[in-house]
Amino acid sequence: MFRGTKPIAELQRLTVSLRGGFEQRQGCLVFHFTGQLDAYSEKQFKAYVEDVLKANRSSVVLELSNIDFLDSSGLGALVQIAKHCNDSKRSFILVGNARVTQTIKLVRLEDFLHLVPDLKTAFTQLAA
Repeated sequence: MFRGTKPIAELQRLTVSLRGGFEQRQGCLVFHFTGQLDAYSEKQFKAYVEDVLKANRSSVVLELSNIDFLDSSGLGALVQIAKHCNDSKRSFILVGNARVTQTIKLVRLEDFLHLVPDLKTAFTQLAA
């Protein structure tokens, strides 16, 4: 699935409802996803992110501002990735849109997932 450490020019199809890719930016891995992060896509989402993380030790930003739907399975995958980053002493920040933010705040995970409103804020926090 993951080949090398070059960024993906276009988002690749992970499932019918989820596309994703990553780029190296300002010394960290920035993952971009669009579509739905739910019970049907969480397994491929998690496998893809973990595959990329094995090949790189950089800080992680998950940019989910183009996610249309996030359910409890997707939340579980986000928590597992955040935990993996914490265990490996790697910075982790999540960028969410209004829907993602509402879902994460509903279950009070905004602090654990280091939820921020945009990439600029994410890079500011990583630089601090």
